[in-house]
Amino acid sequence: MLSIVVSGIAGRMGNIIASRILSDSTLKLSGALERKGHPWIGKDAGRMLGAGEAGIPVVDSLENIKGDAIIDFTTIKATISLLEHAVRLKMPMVIGTTGFKEQEKERIQKSAGIIPIILSPNMSIGMNLLFVLVEKAALALGDEYDVEIIEAHHKYKKDAPSGTAIRLGEIVASALKRDFQASAVFGRKGFTGERKREEIGMQVIRAGDIIGDHTVLFATDGERIEFTHRVTSRENFARGAILAAKWLSGKKPALYSMKDVLGI
Repeated sequence: MLSIVVSGIAGRMGNIIASRILSDSTLKLSGALERKGHPWIGKDAGRMLGAGEAGIPVVDSLENIKGDAIIDFTTIKATISLLEHAVRLKMPMVIGTTGFKEQEKERIQKSAGIIPIILSPNMSIGMNLLFVLVEKAALALGDEYDVEIIEAHHKYKKDAPSGTAIRLGEIVASALKRDFQASAVFGRKGFTGERKREEIGMQVIRAGDIIGDHTVLFATDGERIEFTHRVTSRENFARGAILAAKWLSGKKPALYSMKDVLGI
């Protein structure tokens, strides 16, 4: 039986992931983490999730917790702090947190030399298939097609563009042999002049309770091709994260992605 620690258990994603683990007879919830001072600290995780007594108290530290993997959907600061403890305890980690800067990505990469880590801006199986399809499209269409990426999320999302949108942009840029940071245009305003061929447009929408929509548009004179992925339930992300944790079991230290998990 695979034992999993869930970090950020009271959050949108942590709540769903932990609930799925508790309802799966092949999995065990071995730890429940939340930030210091959170009202759930000290209370039974199962009861807080409405799943009955689980015998697992919500705590603010990995001390005295054992598990085969940690699933973390929290904040950048919390993830990096947790990563240090995971490395010390040699506990594999699935990271779904987004918005990392280069320095933070380097810390994750360094830690992956000690423990196996899956880092993905999107745990959805469908989105990870889209990553592959967009790469193939960019390679086939080349520089003759303008590329625009449009993403929409709920009004509470703190980072923009989303980590998924940035990853899509990076994939397109790599396929077209462009530098993403030099090519990306984050929104447009005023007299911008004619669109440059090398631009990769990044457009952001924040409204209501949109869980996550992403569209990659390839357009040239006379036609356009659109790849769109829409999420209608966070269960989709939870399913992917748990699949990643299962796959990670027994793997050697390295930095993996959902592409590795899915074998695509």
